[in-house]
Amino acid sequence: MQARQRLPLAQHLYNGACAAARSPLAAAAAPPPALPGGSPLPRRLYGGAAMLRPLRRLSRPPRRAAATGPGRRLLLSTPIFYANGPPHIGHLYSALLADALHRHRRLRGAGPGRLSTGTDEHGLKIQQAAAAAGTSPPELCERVSSLFHQALTHAAVSFTDFTRTSEPRHQRAVRYFWGALRDGGALYKGSYEGWYCTPEECFLPESQLTEHRDAQGRPCKVSLETGHQVHWTKEENYMFRLSAFQDPLRKWLRDNPQAISPHPFYQRVLHWLEEDLPDLSVSRERSRLQWGIPVPSDSTQTIYVWVDALVNYLSVVGYPETHGEWWPAVHHVVGKDILKFHAVYWPALLMAAGLAPPERILVHSHWTVHGQKMSKSLGNVIDPFACIGQYTVDGFRYFLLRQGVPERDCDYYDEKVVKVVNSELADALGGLLNRSTALSINPSNTYPCFSESCFPKVLDYRETKGMGRASAEDYEFVASVASLPLQVANYFEGFQIYKALECIVLCVRQTNSFFQRHRPWKLNRKDPAEQLWLDTIIHVTLECLRVYGTLLQPVIPHTADRLLSRLAVEPEERGLSSLTFLARYNGKSCPFEGRQLGPDTGILFHRLEKSRQPQIETKKL
Repeated sequence: MQARQRLPLAQHLYNGACAAARSPLAAAAAPPPALPGGSPLPRRLYGGAAMLRPLRRLSRPPRRAAATGPGRRLLLSTPIFYANGPPHIGHLYSALLADALHRHRRLRGAGPGRLSTGTDEHGLKIQQAAAAAGTSPPELCERVSSLFHQALTHAAVSFTDFTRTSEPRHQRAVRYFWGALRDGGALYKGSYEGWYCTPEECFLPESQLTEHRDAQGRPCKVSLETGHQVHWTKEENYMFRLSAFQDPLRKWLRDNPQAISPHPFYQRVLHWLEEDLPDLSVSRERSRLQWGIPVPSDSTQTIYVWVDALVNYLSVVGYPETHGEWWPAVHHVVGKDILKFHAVYWPALLMAAGLAPPERILVHSHWTVHGQKMSKSLGNVIDPFACIGQYTVDGFRYFLLRQGVPERDCDYYDEKVVKVVNSELADALGGLLNRSTALSINPSNTYPCFSESCFPKVLDYRETKGMGRASAEDYEFVASVASLPLQVANYFEGFQIYKALECIVLCVRQTNSFFQRHRPWKLNRKDPAEQLWLDTIIHVTLECLRVYGTLLQPVIPHTADRLLSRLAVEPEERGLSSLTFLARYNGKSCPFEGRQLGPDTGILFHRLEKSRQPQIETKKL
């Protein structure tokens, strides 16, 4: 009943949060919004910036990123990974999705950007894992955090920030955020009991549980989704008035249909918001959980690990002083298993603290192994270090981003990696570069000239008879490549990187067909007309390769760099905003025409051999 009475106030908190996000200092100076009927909302319950008491006086207002346009700032984030065990490919997949988006945005010249990642180092799970490993929580976290940092660096993830929740700057931000919730009237102390899942660090309702038997054959309850065992727990905790934010959360999603992508996950969150939304326990008794941040002014309680972890998205951008330069221009990349935390709890907490929800939450599904969920007990957890060693950095990056489909779970097996990478990188892309730059085909080792008489511009490619050497099929293929950059940009924007790669691969195959169809090695160089056509075939092929190399930079950065360097494309010519294709066909000059090609560094991508051993995780803590 109490939560229902506060429901109108939550809407005011939401409105105040959105106003604060637009102009934090103006919101701080403005009077609090009025309740229905005209009476002012008490400052204690108002979630606007006025309740945020700065730890230090700001010398100048924080700069705000432009809402749109080339100067717009954007923070992309991965989840911070739980430091109770070494990384696996599921962690790496999250990071690679965010990295590809970050790299693509940077190549577009879209404005300042950051990519944050890190490790979540508090909670009962870590406390227990450290005890099982015979070490202390700080020592365990130091070791595991280092493994994550190494894995992401090794995989060429271009993160700008690596947050550890054990850092003083983060803990300071968490304490301040807690104070904002408390001062806004969003917290109360109460007795709470329910089924607690330690691996997931959350209470689960009866509807999300099923009966099972443990290793000793005793009956127990487990999570329906994960299979993790739960235990009945009764505690006196601080509670967050989540129930008061049901309508504001619905309004946020109705007003922002792109807030959660892909669309099935958006619909899932809307469905959750049609069900009861009970208040959320946001602390644990200190006697049960010592490894965490104590509740300010109450040493008997520890802040709930998920509240602690979620605040990393604020602490990384300087909360509580300078976060306004970035927030809420933030896109979170998360796995579907933590969707509720990011799409329900986190936006509600932000509203209660006087902040707007993040712009977008980009959700992906899981990787299975031979149809089974990855599990330590099954011994099928895939080690990213071993995979990168076996398949190369770019090979494994390409496989995960090419085969991973955010809307559904994807299956991993070693043979599939070898097949996909060999077929698409080694053979189709690498083979095309080798054939078109071979000295037997291009003895001058240059970017040859394009002949408009051989490949004249036409309005209707179906009527090309007698107009040159190019066929209707050639015109159709060239049109496909010309439209590719926009297609790829749209798929990246829609969080469908796998579809962008699918389009690129299709064009690569079309280019191979074009090259094979006209057999340039059969043409007579002594015949001037044949030489013109030979040069045009090679020019078109190299132009296609330049487009593919440019578009593939966010996914396979090292291989794309080698390809573009072979084509003598300078670093300042590799951006997406100025990417052109076949300028001479459109009557414009081509800056690459006649340019000497770069040094031949050999095979672009070596074919992979079938793995003799599965890439199972073996790292010990």
